[in-house]
Amino acid sequence: MPMPHAYRTASKDWRAFLDDAKERMGLVSDNMAYTATDGVLQVFRRRLTVAEGIAFADELPAVLRAMFVYRWDVGAGPVEWGPRAALVAEAKAVRKDHNLTPDDCIEAVAWAVRRQVRLVDFDRVLAGIGPEAEAFWAVEVSDPAELGRRFS
Repeated sequence: MPMPHAYRTASKDWRAFLDDAKERMGLVSDNMAYTATDGVLQVFRRRLTVAEGIAFADELPAVLRAMFVYRWDVGAGPVEWGPRAALVAEAKAVRKDHNLTPDDCIEAVAWAVRRQVRLVDFDRVLAGIGPEAEAFWAVEVSDPAELGRRFS
């Protein structure tokens, strides 16, 4: 069996994602974009069961998948969803002394993620998790082609 495409192109896919996220959030460094992305992924992950989280991670590109599961306390149960402002504040609290995450971090990371995934499968998994998950990763664009899958 040949090497899966996701592993062969992991570095290029990560670079494309990071550039998209950084630009979308108006950040100036890869470290800033990484921290914002990590915060958003942790916020979402805290609200999922392990089964939901693995189903979600399966739809992510390799590096984002690794980030999503890194140091996940799978013994902790899901926490309640809250208002968007509380979710953003939670993302901003990750590594708070080194975090310059903007208020639009969830939308910006969602936009960048959607450019990297197969949308039909990503949306199917989100629908299976529930309306809160769908709302968390929702992105409004004027042209749906803007979110077309980016191939390396």
